[in-house]
Amino acid sequence: MKKVFVLIGNFGSGKTELALNFAFRAAKNGCTLLIDLDMVNTYFRLTERKKLIETAQIKLISPNYAMTNVEALSLPAETATAFDANWDTVIFDVGGDGAGATALGRYKTDFDVLDAGQLEVLHVVNIRRPMSGTADKIIRLADILQNNSRLSLAGFINNTNLAHMTGPDELRDGYELLCEVSDKTGLPVLYTTGKKNLLDMFLSENHDARYIGTPMELVTYMHRDWDSFTKNS
Repeated sequence: MKKVFVLIGNFGSGKTELALNFAFRAAKNGCTLLIDLDMVNTYFRLTERKKLIETAQIKLISPNYAMTNVEALSLPAETATAFDANWDTVIFDVGGDGAGATALGRYKTDFDVLDAGQLEVLHVVNIRRPMSGTADKIIRLADILQNNSRLSLAGFINNTNLAHMTGPDELRDGYELLCEVSDKTGLPVLYTTGKKNLLDMFLSENHDARYIGTPMELVTYMHRDWDSFTKNS
C-alpha cells in the first residue's frame, strides 16, 4: 500500500533535511517519490542534492525555476503523478507558513481518495525557532497550516535543533514543550529526531514514550560549503 508523508512546519524547522531522511530510508524498500512543494523558502532546496537523490533511485520533483534567479516559482504538472503512479512511498516537503501550505491545498481532492492509513501529515517542530518557542505559538501555527492546507495533522515531530550547535538540552526542551502541546491538542508526538549520540542520550533518560513516538536517527545531507557560498554571494 502506498504511504504518503507530508512534512509541514515553519521556516527553519528542518523539513528539508527530514524529507531527505524519510526518502533515503523509504528508497531501501521500494519506489520513492520526493516532492519539493516549498514555495516559500528559496535557500535550502532539495534540488541542491539532486545528484545524490537520483543516485539512490529516488525520483525528485521540484518547482519550476527552482535554483534559478527567477523568484516566481510554479508547480510542475508531474506533481500529480504522486497520486496516479505506483509509488511505494511519496514524501512532500511543504512551505512553512500559511502561504506555503496553500500550495498543498490544491491537491485536497487527491488526498481525500487515499485509503485510511495511507496519509500522514506531520508538523515538524523546532522550538528553537521564533514561531515555535511556546506551546501557544506551536498550536497557532498548527491551526494555520491545517486551515490553509485543508488537511488534518496526524501529529508532531520533535526536531528541535541548533544545527551544529545542537546539544542534549535541545531534545529535552523540545520534549517538554511538545508534552504540553500534545496534551492541549490531543495530537500525538509521532517522531523524535536527532543525531545518534544525542538521541541515544535522550532515550536513556526514561522519558514518557507517549511523547516520543518513533525515534529517528538523522543523517545530515544538506551540508553547506560555506567557503564557496561566501565567495559566490
